[in-house]
Amino acid sequence: MKKQASDMSRRQLLKALAVGSAAGAVATVSGQAMAAAPQAANEPKPQDGYRETEHVRSYYDTLRNK
Repeated sequence: MKKQASDMSRRQLLKALAVGSAAGAVATVSGQAMAAAPQAANEPKPQDGYRETEHVRSYYDTLRNK
């Protein structure tokens, strides 16, 4: 009888660890999503496509002089 009681407590411990781990993962993911949402709304949308900036033009100038 004593062995059966220890098996039950071990099973309960393993169940509690599994549930606790799953709950911790859900809380972490949802917390990261909530933290990132306002930040994404405030950031400007990046422009798509090619942009020729000053440092790109200076690089092109070095290529033409060779």
